[in-house]
Amino acid sequence: MKSAIIREEFIKFYEKRGHQAVKSVPIVNYDDPTLMFVNAGMNPFKGILLGNQEAYHRRVVNSQPCLRVSGKHNDLEDVGLDTYHHTLFEMLGIWSFGDYFKEKAITWAWELLTELYALPHNRIYATVFEGSPEEGVPKDDDSYQIWRRYLPEDHILIAKKQDNFWEMGSQGPCGPSTEVHVDLRNHAERKASPGANWVNKNHPEVVEVGNWVFVQYNRLANQHLNPLPEQHVDTGIGFERLCMALQGTTSTYDTDLFTPLFQWIEKESGFCYGKNKERDIAMRVIVDHIRALHFSIAEGAMPSSQKTGYVVRRMLRRAMRYAYSFLNLRDPFLHEMIPVLAHHMGNYYNLLREQASLVQKSIHQEELHFLRTLSKGIKHFTHLTAQLEKQAPMLPGAAVFELYDTYGFPHDLTALLAREQGYTIDEDGFKKAMKQQQIRSKQAAQQDLGDWQVITTEGGNNFVGYDQLTVTTKIVRYRTTQEQGRQYYQIVLGTTPFYPAGGGQVGDQGILKWGEQSIQVINTHRENELIIHTTQALPKHTDRSCKAIVDEHRRKNTASNHSATHLLQAALKQIVGNYVQQRGSLVTAERLRFDFNHHDPISPTTLIAVEREINRKIRDNISVKEIRDIPFDEAKKMGATALFNEKYGATVRVIRFGDDYSIELCGGTHIRATGAIGYCKIVSEKGIAAGIRRIEAITGEAVDKWIHHQEEQMNGIAVLCPGPSTLATVSKLIADKRRIEKEVQKLKKNLLTGEIQLLENQLMQDPIQPTAVASVHIPDKNALKQITFTLKNRYPTMRLILAAQVDQEAVLSIFISDGIEKRGASTLLAALAPYIAAKGGGSATFAFASGKSYQGIAAMLKAAKKILDGYKKN
Repeated sequence: MKSAIIREEFIKFYEKRGHQAVKSVPIVNYDDPTLMFVNAGMNPFKGILLGNQEAYHRRVVNSQPCLRVSGKHNDLEDVGLDTYHHTLFEMLGIWSFGDYFKEKAITWAWELLTELYALPHNRIYATVFEGSPEEGVPKDDDSYQIWRRYLPEDHILIAKKQDNFWEMGSQGPCGPSTEVHVDLRNHAERKASPGANWVNKNHPEVVEVGNWVFVQYNRLANQHLNPLPEQHVDTGIGFERLCMALQGTTSTYDTDLFTPLFQWIEKESGFCYGKNKERDIAMRVIVDHIRALHFSIAEGAMPSSQKTGYVVRRMLRRAMRYAYSFLNLRDPFLHEMIPVLAHHMGNYYNLLREQASLVQKSIHQEELHFLRTLSKGIKHFTHLTAQLEKQAPMLPGAAVFELYDTYGFPHDLTALLAREQGYTIDEDGFKKAMKQQQIRSKQAAQQDLGDWQVITTEGGNNFVGYDQLTVTTKIVRYRTTQEQGRQYYQIVLGTTPFYPAGGGQVGDQGILKWGEQSIQVINTHRENELIIHTTQALPKHTDRSCKAIVDEHRRKNTASNHSATHLLQAALKQIVGNYVQQRGSLVTAERLRFDFNHHDPISPTTLIAVEREINRKIRDNISVKEIRDIPFDEAKKMGATALFNEKYGATVRVIRFGDDYSIELCGGTHIRATGAIGYCKIVSEKGIAAGIRRIEAITGEAVDKWIHHQEEQMNGIAVLCPGPSTLATVSKLIADKRRIEKEVQKLKKNLLTGEIQLLENQLMQDPIQPTAVASVHIPDKNALKQITFTLKNRYPTMRLILAAQVDQEAVLSIFISDGIEKRGASTLLAALAPYIAAKGGGSATFAFASGKSYQGIAAMLKAAKKILDGYKKN
């Protein structure tokens, strides 16, 4: 059965049993600050499981791509080493939110696996939770008895907490689970040892295909378990493993989800999969990572040095490193796999096809960048090994970490190069340096959350901020949080006018007021469908009513920038091209930032046209129309633009400028008419990734400040450059500057020519062993190197020691031709550096240093001559 049919039939099976099929959400998690990527099928439903959100449907079915590459669930380093781990995988999900429970869940699971998919009964094993008396959780006897209807008792296994008690994290919803495992071994192996012996033992052919979690409890910060008000079923069936079982393979990588990618690599590399262990690992890494990269970049997670972008870059470099080391693929190639993947998975995940061109260009650019990084790293590695003593050929751990941290050079590639050169690595030192960095990173990002203290169960989480900026309300719940050593409080109000950060717009600030006591709200965000207000204090009486007051001035400026962002996108579509789509944004009270797909820089003329179009719409004072709670499909029929990386519910909010100028799905705050924006000024345009441009702009008050600043600058220039035309005066000054710079360069060249001639006179005095030790006059440090290498190219053998004073600093250059002295340039440097308090380094042939004690140049050169004379005598 083809993978596409397996997925399609799964959805249909549960639709027939009353489940609503819902679309997957983006794997790049923009809604939950605690999680960079969706790493489990339940992530989109956390708000429902926590009781913070009403379920749109009591029964749900979906297929959700997940990415496990960071945090608690991180399979990255395991991928490729075995035949069943993946970074990106699809989770076939079945959900019951306060509806059916264990009886129907297990019954339908059996029907799905044995009737629809026809898996052999005798190869199926189920596990149930043994219970935890210390936590008051009994053995899951209900599940055990239900499974007894379908399986013999020796196929129903009692499992420990680590395998069969599922938890969202250290806090939150949790409960016992029942897993289904399938024995895919051949007949002889099954006869020799029952599958029960291999369940949960990491056997590659006795695999878990699904986990039915019965969510019954809420884990508190003190680890106590509280029963949830409603019981839920959270089911995850691993799509890749299910395909393995149904397609008769013994590896997920042998299914039709991956075989087209393997075929492409085999053709490109000339190696066949299944012939060599190291090459097989490399191929598995590549086919796995390219899927994760395609999904991530298509959803806006561009390779970078921060957060999600860092993880994406790390996966890309890991794939390239394996290809570089084991498949001899030394040129960019990953980007060429994107069309293959888009063809095979694009029917179900349309985004893969829609964004294929952008993803391909982004990966290609990153490949080129990493190959340059590899080149730099290899040079640095060569420099490190050149300095090692042959008696102790070990690379220090700190140096290996520097290669990794500074040059982006993978540790295992360093180890590979070291082995080839006959060196070892100080693994303990590397691990120590790595651990210290991890501790620093953890401390910087650490957030310790306390349990929610519930004040009242009446009301809660009601946002009225589109219509009101001040309301009378109460605290519903609060908790403490520790961030970087400081304590804050997170407060949930019954009704709130504070807009929570989302869709690129920052959260509101303001105050909460209890009579004479006021507490500043420093940020507002949404977490698991709760609107959370961050403060640095709590009121004396948390159960009393308060006034929630949004900072109106800040809100107005933010709304102005948000509305201008919509006008900017519409203007770009009109002037640059209708293909323009938003790829990210930031809206604050001070400015707006808009990222969009476009490959080349926007010309100044085009930017002016875009700005004029925006301001024409501002002058037209177009009314901004808001349509709330409109069904998603109806909004799409209206022509509303949906952002590629946003998660939308059954109903949405539409913001419309005029009748048809701009129609977007948007939850942010806006002005009532465009005239309130005042004026929009584009202040910058630049590229931030392959195929992605960024425009930054300001509006209203910020434009006033910008104009006044420009006027001050122009007035200052006019004072410094008096004349009938400031522009003409400045143009003449620039022309004069260029002319003078050319003359200076000519003089510098003549100076160096003269110095070189004087040094050649010294060198020619000893034609057998040309030697020169001298102080020279140079304009800058680089000139000393220039003189050294000019002479090196003229004399096959030479001993040259040069010193100079440059800007109250001494510089020293030493060149000893290869083979003419037992002690090379670096040895000489060590002897001479103390005279000028110099720091530097080099090799046996060339060394360079600089120091603050330029007064010691004469004594140093005298010592140098004495050392070289001593060399001659020896």
